[in-house]
Amino acid sequence: MKQHRYRITVEHLADARGNPSTHAEPLRFEAGNHDDILAIAERMRGRGEFPAETANALAVGLKLFSEVMLENRGHPLFADFAPHFRAFMQHLKKGPQRPGSGDVPA
Repeated sequence: MKQHRYRITVEHLADARGNPSTHAEPLRFEAGNHDDILAIAERMRGRGEFPAETANALAVGLKLFSEVMLENRGHPLFADFAPHFRAFMQHLKKGPQRPGSGDVPA
């Protein structure tokens, strides 16, 4: 499968108490994805449901996770979760839910 290629860098800035990081090096790795993650993050930000940084984190996290799941679809770890993830993604792709749209039970 042809893939877009990405270099992912995670740099620890501070711990939960606000203390500076003690990690010497950021985590860096390359990953592929069948989708353009940057375009998806842009669309997620454009939906206006979340602040930009939250939308970016959601888009990148989902796409990295979903690609691993797709590439390992036969792995038993994903067997029970896959149908729920598909349903979640279908719901996400519908777009933002607007009040009174009828999609939320009363």
